[in-house]
Amino acid sequence: MPQVLTIILGGGKGTRLYPLTKNRAKPAVPFGAKYRLVDIPISNSINAGFKNIYVLTQFNSASLHLHLANTYIFDSFTKGFVEILAAEQSFDQAGWYEGTADAVRKNMHHFKTQRPSHYLILSGDQLYRMDLADFFLKHIESGADATIAATPVSRDAAGGFGILELNSKGTVKGFLEKPEPGQNIEEMRIPDRLHPDTEMRKEGRDYLGSMGIYLFKADVMEKALDNALTDFGHEIIPGLIKKHKVQSYIYTGFWEDIGTIRNFYETNLSLAGIYPSFNFYDEAMPIYTHKRDLPASKFNFSSISQSLTADGCIITNANITNSIVGIRTFIESGANLDGAICMGADYYETPVERQENRESGIPDIGIGGKTMIKNAIIDKNARIGQGCRIGIDNIDRKEGDNGFYYVRDGIIVVPKNTIIPDGTVI
Repeated sequence: MPQVLTIILGGGKGTRLYPLTKNRAKPAVPFGAKYRLVDIPISNSINAGFKNIYVLTQFNSASLHLHLANTYIFDSFTKGFVEILAAEQSFDQAGWYEGTADAVRKNMHHFKTQRPSHYLILSGDQLYRMDLADFFLKHIESGADATIAATPVSRDAAGGFGILELNSKGTVKGFLEKPEPGQNIEEMRIPDRLHPDTEMRKEGRDYLGSMGIYLFKADVMEKALDNALTDFGHEIIPGLIKKHKVQSYIYTGFWEDIGTIRNFYETNLSLAGIYPSFNFYDEAMPIYTHKRDLPASKFNFSSISQSLTADGCIITNANITNSIVGIRTFIESGANLDGAICMGADYYETPVERQENRESGIPDIGIGGKTMIKNAIIDKNARIGQGCRIGIDNIDRKEGDNGFYYVRDGIIVVPKNTIIPDGTVI
């Protein structure tokens, strides 16, 4: 019976998502009001019945480890696990992961003990819901040594992907990593008989971009990594195509690579739309996360439209539009949020702690009364005082580090645990 081992690549320092990755690994970044990014690939794998899962990371892994340990607990009958493998020193190796393939290679001794028949490689920072069981079935039916999941992309977008060239049977015969804007790749268009979506074709999405999702026969991947090559996309996949049968799996559903602050911000807010592209409300293929047993959120005389609110919030006399409100968020009277992502809090402050805040002259955790926030991300445990104006005024905001806040891709980011005094204008 086939035994699939899932390997989720947690990425490097996550510099493009900084400062959200200042104190946490990229897969641990909060998302969609109550989830973490890593919940997406783990849930896809579990829903397919693939419950032996390793998550590879090497930076700020404490928060990620705590989330996984508190969330993915299987009983003795399930015989599954979700474990984190952080970069480690040993007698054989002492360095950091130098790329996706290098990270997998350096943990191969852990993987082999599970005696898998196949390896499933997933990314830790993508939003999608794929039927990975069907992906595996199509791989078996094709008789391929490896299968690459790919989605149709336009020529303009092709520069951000590894582009697959197929024969008439869907077998990959060529692979070009991130073609230059002026480079001629006409011969790599999806064959007419294989293009799965008429609407995508009308939009000019005529090329297949690799999603960074791979399925390998175990012996094939182990042999492919028996070298010093460091990256799947640049090195391992092109080498495999020359020597093995590599099949394509064309995916036409929603898929988003959450790689930048702008992309993270827009993808989050899109979840609050009337008809979001990604549907969390799917009982057949749920997205799992930590069960916190928080109370229901309470709204006191508030106006909320096209927004998501997580559990445990208390919102009083506030106006919230097109926003995401995370767990345990307190929003005080007169506050106004428009296009804001509030990640919430890790704990509730007690009445005694709130009194101590008064005496110390610092705001409580949450959003203070009469504060206005627009086009901003407020990370966990931030203390935003009363009467603040964040992103409201037409002022020059310098990209980068501005002391107690950052501007990345035009989005204001208030880091975790930051204190914003009453009346502050950003």
